[in-house]
Amino acid sequence: MRRLDQLLASLGYCSRREAMAFVKEGRVKLGGVVVKRSDQRVDSALITVDDQPLEAPEGLLAMLHKPVGYACTHSQDEGPNIYELLPAHWPDRNPAVTSVGRLDKDTSGLLLVTDIGSLVHRFTSPKAEVEKVYLAELDRELDPHLVDIFAKGDLMLRGEDKPCLPAKLEIVSSKTARLTITEGRYHQVRRMFASQGWHVEELHRERFGPYELGDLTEGEWRMIPVEQASR
Repeated sequence: MRRLDQLLASLGYCSRREAMAFVKEGRVKLGGVVVKRSDQRVDSALITVDDQPLEAPEGLLAMLHKPVGYACTHSQDEGPNIYELLPAHWPDRNPAVTSVGRLDKDTSGLLLVTDIGSLVHRFTSPKAEVEKVYLAELDRELDPHLVDIFAKGDLMLRGEDKPCLPAKLEIVSSKTARLTITEGRYHQVRRMFASQGWHVEELHRERFGPYELGDLTEGEWRMIPVEQASR
């Protein structure tokens, strides 16, 4: 049970002061009955705002099909960012919605966003070894020997003192490869190919852990049941 004004503020609907106006205007109901006080302690499952249930009161998780050109940041200094593609009130939630890991501006594909800190840790902890699957377009014809090179687990990246974990490379066509990795190093896929003399011209993430883009179109997002992610 939480105070109504604190609850609405934490979910990004309004400030605690503005919650008083919501109540006075009759916009908030508890079990179908108009609430009279903004400091009343309430069960979030029974609250509606404008006759709609509260959005993810226990925390949210969503997948976004990130287009090329969008940065994974709340800052406005880097041009368009992913939060412009999501509901405007999500950054006002407390905790604010954040991306699970990052995709650089030139990479498209599946990105998870959440306001649940334990899920961020679960999906990004090196110990978790969560699989990420990328489709890469290269600048020249691929050499089949790359499959073994990436799989060995001894590939060193410039400036690092530990080799990459074994990765699965599938050559889809002469210049297209699908790479599955279980780490999240800085620009890892691009650097892995670069270490062997290939330049990644296009990069797209198809899967993150158990989640796949499926029919989610570029720029769109979809909620994932939090209980599903907690299994």
